[in-house]
Amino acid sequence: MNRKIVSGILLTLTSTSCIGVNQKGIKNNNLPNIIFIMSDDHAYQAISAYNPDLIDTPNIDKIAKEGVLLGQAYVTNSISGPSRAVILTGKYSHLNGFQNNSDNFDGDQQTLPKLMRAHGYQTALVGKWHLKSTPQGFDYWNILPGQGNYYNPEFIKMGRDTLYYGYVTDITTDLALQWIDGHKAKPFFLMLHHKAPHRNQMPPLDKLHMFDNREFLFPSTFFDQYEGRVALQRQGIRMDGNLFIDQDSKVPCGTCPSGKDWNPRAYNNEIERMTSQEKKLWHKAYQKEYEEYAQIKNHNERVKWQYQRYMEDYLRCISSVDDNVGRVLQYLKENGLDENTIVVYTSDQGAFLGEHGLYDKRFMYNESFRTPMMIRYPKKINPGRVINEFVMNLDIAPTLLDLVGINIPNDVQGMSMKNLLYGKRVDNWRDKMYYHYYEKGFGLTAHYGVQTLRYKLIHFYDPIDAWELYDLQNDPKEIRNIYNDPTYKQIVDSLKIELKKLKKQYKDEI
Repeated sequence: MNRKIVSGILLTLTSTSCIGVNQKGIKNNNLPNIIFIMSDDHAYQAISAYNPDLIDTPNIDKIAKEGVLLGQAYVTNSISGPSRAVILTGKYSHLNGFQNNSDNFDGDQQTLPKLMRAHGYQTALVGKWHLKSTPQGFDYWNILPGQGNYYNPEFIKMGRDTLYYGYVTDITTDLALQWIDGHKAKPFFLMLHHKAPHRNQMPPLDKLHMFDNREFLFPSTFFDQYEGRVALQRQGIRMDGNLFIDQDSKVPCGTCPSGKDWNPRAYNNEIERMTSQEKKLWHKAYQKEYEEYAQIKNHNERVKWQYQRYMEDYLRCISSVDDNVGRVLQYLKENGLDENTIVVYTSDQGAFLGEHGLYDKRFMYNESFRTPMMIRYPKKINPGRVINEFVMNLDIAPTLLDLVGINIPNDVQGMSMKNLLYGKRVDNWRDKMYYHYYEKGFGLTAHYGVQTLRYKLIHFYDPIDAWELYDLQNDPKEIRNIYNDPTYKQIVDSLKIELKKLKKQYKDEI
């Protein structure tokens, strides 16, 4: 194994022109660069551009302030690998062949980076891949194996294992900026994929005391009893009962057996990746947590304490992501690339932060279904606007192709957001969205559904058979399932018709 230390990069401050080839094969000096930044499990409610109450994310917000904020962005399938496959292909999971994280992505199919590369773009992928197969369509790739690790992570650089010393979010950014620095003379398309803030959130050393004096209040739906919602009653992603004391709360227990509350082998493997100095600082920082846990007297105290611990580490990881987004934006500015570079920030899906008492994602409920998305392109997009039309991760590929003048293949299922981004009137934009989730781990149920401006209809079909309907105007937090309320029978019937149409439209007729 090659070993390489990443401790920072000296970047040459130069300005260059972009030369590429447009749809007709003619050289074009004005093709924009593209940097697509995606984090993992970054809840929209943990970005201050969407919600100022949890955390300040000035650098991520800057993309929205200098571009557009997509206020109603959603995913087709709220789980990491499938979402990434949808972004690469512009097609739903049943067509791109990656329905759940146990699948293997077919890299031989048409993808966004392949189309970019075929039209003169230099292409690169750095960070989390999570699709099992070898990346295709990239001139350069350097990816984390599987979920990757937070400290001193191994990467797979063009097929060769490489160990980097440092913190994964910093290293991922280092590698991305290194690549840009050597390729900025021609148009480039870079996919920069962060591991953070995916569970089990391990913050960098300089953030370990952030939020120490902050008390996070439970979301109003934290103690949801799941009345009338069978799928929620059987799931296994509750903060009350399904979090680990060591991995999630960072309290070690070297002698405790593996079981419901402890997973010492996995946690110790993470700690053992650290250098001796890192371990020393880590344990010193969390000494207070070890002592607090020892004083917990009852279940209610433990639930409150674990929620606090989860939120602290989750948001610490996000603060590090925000710092590194700032590094990318600063690099573009210093090198004269900011005006002609499209920057996208998004997450592979949303995440629960205690809403409905949950962590993780997967469900079609708002916190999981909805994802952050913002796009900056100073040369063409007027700043400071919010777009509230329904957009989806399905739309990313056709939008980026359209923005740089590449024809969108007919089999791509997403819609180009170009005219929305440019502030133009768009007739016949979608007023409903289709969702389909397949996995059954963690006690979850496969389901599909439709959401309109007012209603959401969900069919849970495997291993249970149940329907849910929500009136999002009167019940925005999705607490009351009104599917069996006779008052809404006509709504149910009409939504089932719309659902059938969407399944046919997207060729998902199971």
